[in-house]
Amino acid sequence: MVIDEEVALLDVLDTAGQEEYGAMREQYMRTGEGFLLVYSITSRNSFEEISTFYQQILRVKDMDQFPVIIVANKCDLEYERQVGMNEGRDLAKHFGCKFIETSAKQRINVDEAFTNLVREIRKYNKEQQTGRPGTQPGPPGAPGVYNSSNNIDEGAGGCCAGCVVL
Repeated sequence: MVIDEEVALLDVLDTAGQEEYGAMREQYMRTGEGFLLVYSITSRNSFEEISTFYQQILRVKDMDQFPVIIVANKCDLEYERQVGMNEGRDLAKHFGCKFIETSAKQRINVDEAFTNLVREIRKYNKEQQTGRPGTQPGPPGAPGVYNSSNNIDEGAGGCCAGCVVL
């Protein structure tokens, strides 16, 4: 896919929180360049697992921060909602990452989630190379996308070789 006029190669692994991936999860976390931590707005339990996955990523990566986006899926099932939008937004703010609500069924904000993750990976990689955070403020997020930071470098180079969806 092309993001910001630059090709991004995505290698996506969707574990869907399945236990059979449990033994291999740390290996995927070691090799992943960015992570979409996805929960269902209709499942309080899936939301509560997000913190565990996030802490595990930071531990495996031995980092304080890493490209992660919190994704609240099934926004088309508002009438079954168990997790409020503000709860997801607050968790993302606590982690210092982006938050987006999606519906895989209706393809609402799905492309945006991956596009934003690639941008976060590029920004992170550029910061690692230069040793300093990006300084260009980006545009406000699209509807349903909430930034915890205004420093988004839209033009950073590189590609995403490993996006992990947990």
